[in-house]
Amino acid sequence: MADSIQRVQYFYTELSDKPGEGAKVLSMLKEEGINLLACSGFPKGRRAQLDFVPVDQAAFKAAAKKAKLKLVGPKTGFLIQGDDRVGALTDILTRLAQAKINVTAVGAVSAGVGRYGALLWVKPRDVNKAAQILGAT
Repeated sequence: MADSIQRVQYFYTELSDKPGEGAKVLSMLKEEGINLLACSGFPKGRRAQLDFVPVDQAAFKAAAKKAKLKLVGPKTGFLIQGDDRVGALTDILTRLAQAKINVTAVGAVSAGVGRYGALLWVKPRDVNKAAQILGAT
């Protein structure tokens, strides 16, 4: 099966880089019934940044507002899903490189049962060109 590549909208927030802060936010989202396509977190200076790709943006924003969570976004990235194999991202990254598009960040994981998923970010000025090159829906 061919990889599925879709343009997605994501939001991020910054939190204290302390144990349990991310768990609090994810628990709140769970309590509000918010489903996420993807979530990513990483340190950012003395803080932590959490990125969210919600299934339902309106419900996500309402839940974040209720929790007084300061969001940035929406911003655009790409969600890639496909059959796991050696070098799964190689063709995608090569096509972007050949088009002189720099990948800002990428995170990929084996999802088990022979599947993988990845989040990929490019500069905002390159989103439309990348979408066209990748055949993103």
